[in-house]
Amino acid sequence: MSITLIIIIITSLISISAFSSEKIYNDLIFYPPAVTYQRQWYRFFSCGLIHADWFHLIFNMYALYMFGEAVEDFFSYRLFQEKGKLFYMLMYISALGVCLLPTYAKHKDDSYYRSLGASGAVSAVIFAYILLNPTANLGLIIIPGIKIPGFIFGFIYLGISSFLDKRGGGNINHSAHIWGALYGMGFLIVMAAALSNYPVLQMFIEQVKNYLHLG
Repeated sequence: MSITLIIIIITSLISISAFSSEKIYNDLIFYPPAVTYQRQWYRFFSCGLIHADWFHLIFNMYALYMFGEAVEDFFSYRLFQEKGKLFYMLMYISALGVCLLPTYAKHKDDSYYRSLGASGAVSAVIFAYILLNPTANLGLIIIPGIKIPGFIFGFIYLGISSFLDKRGGGNINHSAHIWGALYGMGFLIVMAAALSNYPVLQMFIEQVKNYLHLG
């Protein structure tokens, strides 16, 4: 069984349990003051195991399923070989925490703030996929039938998320989406440069140039 499916199963089971258990929900949610004053650092990661509702859960797990196994396979067969699954899992888990660091810095004493969901880590996986497959059509995610290559979709996604984050309001942590996406790309670039012969950035540039007929 793939690491992606294991993550989906575990996340789904815990999220569904939390729907009917306030204790599970409160114990796992990202609550900055609990980190600041009670040193409950685990909340950076445990909040990725629960979701606000069925739509939130299904959307995140569907996105992870759509992109996760492709990234996991690339890690295993092209980048890190036998350690590929380990690095894939490391990227996902570390992204859960890293994507919330700016949120924590902003809300560390805010007793009214809470955050939950795996969106930041899922964004890391999606943007790792975009870095590896920049010309793959991701337009179907926005409007069925439209064709948008991954590298353009990425700019649109980050631009909209940045705008919504600056505007504020709502219950979505757009900051986590942005930093998760950036972390996914950064993790892939650094780890590939250090431990693989696959030229991630060079291949990304070449694929984009070919797509734009600039080669």
